[in-house]
Amino acid sequence: MSRTLPTTHAVVNGEPYPLDSPLPLTELVARLVPGSVVDGVPQGVAVAIDDAVVPRGAWDATTVGPGERVEVVTAVQGG
Repeated sequence: MSRTLPTTHAVVNGEPYPLDSPLPLTELVARLVPGSVVDGVPQGVAVAIDDAVVPRGAWDATTVGPGERVEVVTAVQGG
C-alpha cells in the first residue's frame, strides 16, 4: 500500500523525511550515517533514488527532492 506524503517530504529508508527544498545527497548521507563519514567522505555507503543506484562519483551533483524515494545502505563487517 502506498501512502501519500506532503510535498515537503521524501521517503528515506521507508520513512517520511522532511525536506523544505532539495538537499544535496552528500548532506543527506552525512545526516543519516555520520559514523560512516571519514574526512568528509562517506565510506561503505550506497544510495538509490527512485530505485536507481546513484554512482558515488555523482553524489556531489545529485540532490534529493520532495516526493523522491531514497534508500541508504551501509556495509556491515562481520557475520
